[in-house]
Amino acid sequence: MARKPAKMYRQIKGQAFTRRQYTGGVPNNRILRYFMGNRVKAEAGEFPVRLELTADNPCQIRDSALEAARQVANATIRTAAGEQYALRMHTYPHQILRENKQATGAGADRVSQGMRLSFGKNVGTAARVQRNQVVVSIVTQPEFYVQARDALRKATCKFPTPCTIHVAEGTEHLRAKGLI
Repeated sequence: MARKPAKMYRQIKGQAFTRRQYTGGVPNNRILRYFMGNRVKAEAGEFPVRLELTADNPCQIRDSALEAARQVANATIRTAAGEQYALRMHTYPHQILRENKQATGAGADRVSQGMRLSFGKNVGTAARVQRNQVVVSIVTQPEFYVQARDALRKATCKFPTPCTIHVAEGTEHLRAKGLI
C-alpha cells in the first residue's frame, strides 16, 4: 500500500506515543547513519566553522524525510569537501505513526462502519521537532562554507516545515576570508 502524504502527519497532535514494546510491528528506522564525514577531526575540534539547520515551526518529520535530507546533504558536501567535513543528524524518530485503514471501492460504506476512534496500525515513525530545534549540523573548514550552506539548503527542501540555516561557530573565520 502506498504511503500517505506528509501533510497527514506533520502537525503535532495528541499525546506522544513512543513505547515500542507495547505495540507490535513498529517499522524499522530508515535512517542508516547519524554521523557522517571525518568524525575523528570533528571530535578533536579541528573544524572551526559549524552551520546548523533549525526548524522554524513545531512539526513531525517522518523518518523517510530525515533519511532523504541526510543523503542529499551528505552527497553535496562530500563531493566538494572530501574528508574536510562532518555532518550530524540531531533528531531521532521516536514517535510512532498509526493509521486506521479504511476499505475503498464498491460497498465500502457498509464494510468500513467500524470504531470511530480506533487505535490504528503502525505505519511508520517520525521525529517531533520543536521550534528552533537543530535538525542537521555540518562542521567544516572556512573554504567549504558555501558548499556546506548549499548542502543544508538542499536538505531543507525535504522537510515539511520552513527551516533556517545559521552559522553557530566560526563567524570570525568567515569574515576574515570575506565569505560573510
